[in-house]
Amino acid sequence: MDKSKSDIDSRLAARLRALRADRGLTLDGLAERSGVSRSMISLVERGESSPTASVLDRLAAGLGVTLAALFAEAEREDASPVARRADQVAWTDPATGYRRRNLSPPGYPSPIELVAVELPPGVRVSYDSGNRAATVEQQVHLLDGTIDLTVGEETHRLSTGDCLAMRLDRPTGFHNPTDRTARYIVALTTDGRPALNAVKR
Repeated sequence: MDKSKSDIDSRLAARLRALRADRGLTLDGLAERSGVSRSMISLVERGESSPTASVLDRLAAGLGVTLAALFAEAEREDASPVARRADQVAWTDPATGYRRRNLSPPGYPSPIELVAVELPPGVRVSYDSGNRAATVEQQVHLLDGTIDLTVGEETHRLSTGDCLAMRLDRPTGFHNPTDRTARYIVALTTDGRPALNAVKR
C-alpha cells in the first residue's frame, strides 16, 4: 500500500535536512547551489510544501544526488536486499500527476537506483538542472506507451520496448504525446566523479 501524502512529505523533509547537513550546507548555501529559494527549501524541510518534480530535481542537483535519492533511506549495514512492493515509496508530482515509485531496496548499499514512472496522457515534465555536483548516468526503458524524451537539443521518440541511455549533464524533458498513460523504468547510477560541467563553488 502506498504511503499517504503527509507521510511522503514528512519523509522528504527529513531526508532533505539530513542530506543538507551531511554536506555542511546552510539553507542559503543550498539555495545558491540549486537555484531554489531559501524560503521554498525551508518550507519543504518543514513538510509544509509539496514541491514539483522540477524543484526537487534542482535540489537533488545542488546536493549532488539523484532525484530518486531524495526518497531513499540512508545506507545501513542491516538493510535487506529485497524491496517488497508494500515498502516501495511512491510520490506524485502535484503539478502534473506524474508518478514515480522507488523500486530499489531501501537503505541497501548499491550504486544502482531503479524507479518506476507513470506519465499521464499529454503531460510534460521538464528538468532544467544541467549543472550537477556529480556524474549521473541514466537509462530509460519504456514498458508501455510512447514518450518524447528530450536531452539537450535532441528529442528521441520512444515506444514500447525501447531503451535510451544518457548522461544527466543537460536539461531533459519527458512528454507523453498520446491519450494513454506511459509507463517506464529508470535506472540511474552516480559514480562520485565531479560532473564535467559542475558549477565551481
